[in-house]
Amino acid sequence: MSNTVFCRKYQKELEALSFPPLPGKQGQEIQATVSKPAWEAWQALQTRLINEKHLNMLDPESRAYLMEQMQRFLDNQETDQAEGYVPTTQA
Repeated sequence: MSNTVFCRKYQKELEALSFPPLPGKQGQEIQATVSKPAWEAWQALQTRLINEKHLNMLDPESRAYLMEQMQRFLDNQETDQAEGYVPTTQA
């Protein structure tokens, strides 16, 4: 049986991440409070944002922008979306 965590994004017990997704204290906090499905949803949004907004991950401002968007996403706040993106359920 896999470990579960009370997910701050979905507000219910779901499968936990098997390891911290980021280094340090922040990664440990995410592992303790974010479910695997929520993290996978964030990774999909993150990929769209990087691609559509042509973010350079070597640029500290781009990394800071993504970290802010990640916190907003995981806390169920409004996040930026990739322009022209239509979710598959609406296609």
